[in-house]
Amino acid sequence: MTAIAPVRLIRDRATWLIYLQLGVFATYLYGLSAALPLLRLDQGVSQAVAGLHGTAMAVGGIVIGLALPWLTGRIGRRAAIWIGMAGMGSGTLMVAAAPTLLPVTLLGYGVASGLASIVLYLGMAALDDRHGPAGPAAISEANAVCVIVGIGVPFVVSAAAQSAFGWRAALLVTPLLATLLALVMGRVRIPEPRETPDGDGGRETRFGWRFYLASAVLFCCVAAEFCFNLWAAKLFSDQTGMPAAVAATAVAAFTAGMAAGRLAGGWLALRIPPTTLFLGALLVAAAGWAIFWLSTSPVLSYAGLAVSGLGVALHFPMALSRVLAASGGRRDRASAMASIFAGLAVGIGPFLLGALADGFGTQSAFLMVPALIGLAVGGLLVTARGLSPAGAGDPA
Repeated sequence: MTAIAPVRLIRDRATWLIYLQLGVFATYLYGLSAALPLLRLDQGVSQAVAGLHGTAMAVGGIVIGLALPWLTGRIGRRAAIWIGMAGMGSGTLMVAAAPTLLPVTLLGYGVASGLASIVLYLGMAALDDRHGPAGPAAISEANAVCVIVGIGVPFVVSAAAQSAFGWRAALLVTPLLATLLALVMGRVRIPEPRETPDGDGGRETRFGWRFYLASAVLFCCVAAEFCFNLWAAKLFSDQTGMPAAVAATAVAAFTAGMAAGRLAGGWLALRIPPTTLFLGALLVAAAGWAIFWLSTSPVLSYAGLAVSGLGVALHFPMALSRVLAASGGRRDRASAMASIFAGLAVGIGPFLLGALADGFGTQSAFLMVPALIGLAVGGLLVTARGLSPAGAGDPA
């Protein structure tokens, strides 16, 4: 593989706006995730029933992904993103306003997730449009903002839960910040799509095989990340004998590794060829998984999860960059498809691992993670030739 000349990332007002919008997105995602155990106690439901909220989030993302091309075609990217911000805040308000009503909270999780996916995927597409060869770096930085904000959100939920206001007050952060951002930066222009002709007079054609293989790699990466998020604490407890309350801190080690990886990822993406960087990140995650999976020591298990997070940090931004690169310039359509593949990954990956854990034990079931990483490596290598980071083409 040949080296690429360093490129510059110029952070203009539109770039900072998207970064901040994705910071608000993080308050929704990590806020509703942290609130779920408290919500389950308020509702008095089983863990399986509470888990339906995760299913609702996946369904919301898939439904909106199907509608996204029509929406952006009718009102444009900028208006769609602000509608996503409003819907994301409305969904969290539904959960905060009626936390004991299961149908309402399921709807709230679904609405918030679906509308938030507009913010996430159109924001990423706008960054890729705006920054060209520096697009992967901008996408990595945007995801770093999400993780950094996300680290603090569970502490806000915890503090609110122990106050006179209750945990529901923490969910108000999302609509409040969304409103404030709209008032302060609502006039900033977000880049609209620069859709390129498909060589047939502008008539839309189907995506080529490289696009769907890149989307399959995205599926594997998202599924692996959520398997870590939802099942690492259980395996940590099983392997080390630590109580469940302490084992929950294992996810913090994984998240800290992700934060460090995404902070470094923007810098690395400007200096290392995308395929090389992505492959390295997949191998780092596999190495971290091996340390974690084999360890019975809490210290080594924490270290393995931190290393895993370091690698996983770049999986989603790099995989999404490749989906956009394989789109033939049709970034908004590609973003909609990415939302569908990611939603399927969130819904299928952790569920399948849980089903395997019921039958074979959590340690054996966790072998699914390196299997997903291996499939991602294979897909990456197959699509590596002829795919530019700027996304100029999609040979079929």
